[in-house]
Amino acid sequence: MNNISRGLIAGMLSLGLSFAAQADEVQVAVAANFIAPMKVIAADFEKATGHKVVATFGATGKFYAQITNGAPFDVFLAADDETPAKLEKKNGSVAGSRFTYAIGKLVLWSAKPDMVDAKGEVLKKASFKHIAMANPKLAPYGAAAVETMTRLGLLEKLQPKFVQGDSIGQTFAFVSTGNAELGFVALSQVLEGGKIKSGSAWIVPANLYNPIRQDAVILTKGKNNKTASALLDYLKSEPAKAVIRSFGYDL
Repeated sequence: MNNISRGLIAGMLSLGLSFAAQADEVQVAVAANFIAPMKVIAADFEKATGHKVVATFGATGKFYAQITNGAPFDVFLAADDETPAKLEKKNGSVAGSRFTYAIGKLVLWSAKPDMVDAKGEVLKKASFKHIAMANPKLAPYGAAAVETMTRLGLLEKLQPKFVQGDSIGQTFAFVSTGNAELGFVALSQVLEGGKIKSGSAWIVPANLYNPIRQDAVILTKGKNNKTASALLDYLKSEPAKAVIRSFGYDL
C-alpha cells in the first residue's frame, strides 16, 4: 500500500466517513482553475463515502450571478475570497462554513517551447500578436493578470493585444490552441508532477499581484445537505490537501 492510499484511509477514519452510509448527492460550482484537482478530489471523496459529486466548472463572477438568481448549487468553490464573502453578507450561504481551501498562483504560459523566458522578459519585448487573459470582472486570475501588467508598467502597451476569455478555462484554451501565442493562466492548469508539462512558462512572482485566496462555502440551498458538509470536511483533510499542493497551490 502506497503513502497516498494510507493517507486516504487515515483521512476517511479521521472524518468518520462510512462506506455503509446512505449515498447522497451534492451539486458544486467550481472555479475553472480548479478543474484538475477537483476531479481527483471528487473521485477520492466518492470512493470514500459512496456519495456523488456533481461539479460544474466556470468563472467565479458568472457563478455569483447564477447563485444570486437561484441556481441549484449546494457548495461553491470560488477563485477568490471576496465573492463568497459577498454571498455571506447577503445570507446566501451558511454562516461559519467559509474557509480558504487554496491559494492560487498565476503563470505566463505559451504552448510554444521557446516563447516564454524564465523571467517574463517576453512581455517587455511584446513581439507577439495576441496575449490571452481572463475577464478581470469575472475571473480573479484575470484581475491578477491586470495587476501584474500594471505593476510592470506594461498594461497600456499590451492592451491592444489582449484576447479575453470568460473564464480561466477559456483563456487556457486560447493559448493551448494557438489562438493567442501566450497568456496568463493558473499554474494548476499547466503543472504535472511538479513540472510544467508542456510549452514554456514564467511563474509570476507573488509580489506582482494580490494573493489569490480561494474560498469554499456551503450555500443556502445546501444548508441541510449532509453531503455538502462532508465534502467541505474532506477538502480540509490531509489527502485532499496533498492533491491541492500537487497542482501548485499553497495552503
